[in-house]
Amino acid sequence: MDEASTSASGAATRRAFPPARSGVFYRFTQQNLPAWKPAMTPGCLIAMFLIIGIIFVPFGLLCLQSSNHVAEIIHRYDVDCVPNAYRGNRQAYIKDSSILKNCTLQAKVLEHMRAPIYVYYELENFYQNHRRYIKSRSDKQLRFGAKYTAESCSPVQWDNNGSPIVPCGLIAWSLFNDTYDFTRGSKEIKVNRKNISWKSDREHKFGRDVFPSNFQNGTLIGGGKLDPTVPLSEQEDLIVWMRTSALPKFRKLYGVIEDDLHADETITILIGNNYNTYTFGGKKSIVLSTASWLGGKNNFLGHAYIVTGSLSIFISILFALIHVKYPR
Repeated sequence: MDEASTSASGAATRRAFPPARSGVFYRFTQQNLPAWKPAMTPGCLIAMFLIIGIIFVPFGLLCLQSSNHVAEIIHRYDVDCVPNAYRGNRQAYIKDSSILKNCTLQAKVLEHMRAPIYVYYELENFYQNHRRYIKSRSDKQLRFGAKYTAESCSPVQWDNNGSPIVPCGLIAWSLFNDTYDFTRGSKEIKVNRKNISWKSDREHKFGRDVFPSNFQNGTLIGGGKLDPTVPLSEQEDLIVWMRTSALPKFRKLYGVIEDDLHADETITILIGNNYNTYTFGGKKSIVLSTASWLGGKNNFLGHAYIVTGSLSIFISILFALIHVKYPR
């Protein structure tokens, strides 16, 4: 190889492999790239905390005002709906299929409730976030059918004859099955049960050609039954129930009342008290609620903003006093 070729090869090598201590990559690894480095002076800190407080406190008051405008009716019924003869043995009552589980309650509307009025059932001491419970499902089966029945559905995946259960798993098996009907005087209040689930769930997670089969046919019955002639994508009670809650106290949407409820009127609630919460010491309540731009009634967000903003204003005043007394 001649000298010219050697020189050209060396130059090409240098171009392909630049010196280790030059270039953008070296400056990036050594954190020498140009960057904005704010000077955290006392005045800057004081102004920053003051601005945070000025923004957060009014926004927290706005959230509280919005929450206070939400009207709610909450009625716990798991105790009141047990006959006096079974108050000492509630499990025997709920497990005896020969006993009618109908229950009638009266609820007074304390303030005007403007439609839409959302009807929720609220469960307490029910841990849907339990690891064994939350894994007991097959999302592929819900979307594509029985051929995707998985071991993850254990212990509720096959019936007594060895046929696959659709939908399988503990979550679907424990489907909530209490029912609610409302009357105002002699007139029925209609509850819209459509579109109570997420549209994305109906269209992408539950199959339109997947139908329930062998569901709740065994000796051990968990919760509600499903109509085998209706595809899973239209079984909205199931779709709502399958979106598990992170906390042991939760609400799930049952339906929507599309008529106003007026202050001081009394409505009658006919409850089918079918769901067994007595075995694990759970509580059941029915909730009627309006909504605001923030959702349902919840004061936590407003209190959180007010507390954070107030602390920020207090810290800014404290830093200002310290800076005046001990200037830099």
